[in-house]
Amino acid sequence: MKKDNTPEKDELREEYNRSDFPGGLVRGKYAKRLQESSNIVVLKPEVAQAFPNEAAVNNALLSLIEIAQKTAGRARRSTGSPKKQASR
Repeated sequence: MKKDNTPEKDELREEYNRSDFPGGLVRGKYAKRLQESSNIVVLKPEVAQAFPNEAAVNNALLSLIEIAQKTAGRARRSTGSPKKQASR
């Protein structure tokens, strides 16, 4: 009995040919869509080293947002009058 040499449907081949894709190949087919609607952010390597995981990044950013909102709120509520410059 001969062994069937056809690869199973879910196996990856070592090599693919253009003829394997009858609709053709398109470079960057989804690039624009990813740029417009993606929430993926690429961190600089030195920033990524400061955080062990996704939760740490999110916690740090949420803390920063909270501090910024509190600081902005104080600046708006300030009722102190500006110092007058002494005229000479």
